Amino acid sequence: MAAASAAARGQRVLLLEKNKKLGVKILMSGGTRCNITHNCDTKAIVSAFGRQGKFLHSALSALPPKEVIQKIESQGVETKVESTGKIFPVSNKAIDVRDALVNLALTAGTEIKPEQTVLEIRKQGDKFQIETQTDRFECNQVIITTGGKSYPGCGTTGDGYHWSQQFGHSIVDTVPALVPILNDCKWANDLKGITIEQTSVDVWQPEQDTNDDEALTKSERKARKSQSLVNRNGSFLFTHWGFSGPAILDVSRAVARHSNRSSLELICDFYPQLSIGQLEDSLRNKKTRNGKQQTGNLLNELFPKRLAESLIQSANIELQSRNAELSKIQFSALIDQVKRCRFSINGTLGFEKAEVTAGGVNLKEIDSKTMQSKTTPGLFFAGEVLDLDGPIGGFNFQSAFSTGWLAGLSTATTAN
Repeated sequence: MAAASAAARGQRVLLLEKNKKLGVKILMSGGTRCNITHNCDTKAIVSAFGRQGKFLHSALSALPPKEVIQKIESQGVETKVESTGKIFPVSNKAIDVRDALVNLALTAGTEIKPEQTVLEIRKQGDKFQIETQTDRFECNQVIITTGGKSYPGCGTTGDGYHWSQQFGHSIVDTVPALVPILNDCKWANDLKGITIEQTSVDVWQPEQDTNDDEALTKSERKARKSQSLVNRNGSFLFTHWGFSGPAILDVSRAVARHSNRSSLELICDFYPQLSIGQLEDSLRNKKTRNGKQQTGNLLNELFPKRLAESLIQSANIELQSRNAELSKIQFSALIDQVKRCRFSINGTLGFEKAEVTAGGVNLKEIDSKTMQSKTTPGLFFAGEVLDLDGPIGGFNFQSAFSTGWLAGLSTATTAN
């Protein structure tokens, strides 16, 4: 988007791509479908980014979600809105989105050079000098859109942070975000592949741990005082190494930021559709009506059979026992396993499997109205290289597209 907007305004634009293919991360995003953006207004995007959101006001004004879709569709790619609010190409092919973005840049007049690994960027006088493995270039302005450290196999290895520091910028400590969480609970790991469409997930901190973390958002700090660092609702996936799915990915940032991750717990409400009291009444009535039935069937109407049986067994209840035989203690333990199931946290899968990077170039050092560096005229930033990370659902692509578009526009208005 940065190249397309700058070139469309008469700038001579050269895009240097590290990889042989363009947009490798786009190609693998959204399960290779590419969640382009979210079906909402700019106010909702700002809110989704929490404390970082206000930085995006000008960028979202320059390119709101509806205009991102218009630009993609102008290249012949139809889009659709799914029930979650996520927007995908109708084809379910990320390559169509990647090709549309490339065509936007090329049509505007951008020159693209792949396999150009940038080794150094320096400024002498009013000119920037860029050295790659094979060439040297000179230009008046530079937009750094290198991404962060997530999925380094895509070529995103944090290169932009080093160059930024050379120009006097500070880097907010980076951690993996939107990343699966590790756990070694055997009965849970044995459920690999099972998805629960609605789960409420809390990251819980023991009361005695009072160590605060300045990188947490205001709402996360407030929650910490009540022991809960963060809560999210959404789909939950059991894996052979722990947990994934939107609910887990959205709480993972708080886990990765914490200085003592091994002290944390996940507390999962696997059936948030009912309160504890409502669930107790429902299961008590079923238990009473079907006293002779095996307890192994008690949760079958709520969950897949394997999950239902695992929750019952994890409450130390025999599957072959009868409903009428359940003691008050056993019944209470079963309710706890459904509504307050606790798991230890062994860390995350790290940058290798993180969808985004939390942290990056300090936003205080960037002019949010232009995306230009406050330390170095002519130097601009956009996308994940900045200290911007939002929830799952297309929000991070929207941030990248909007900041890129504004950066490109600003090169024309601030050109020497």
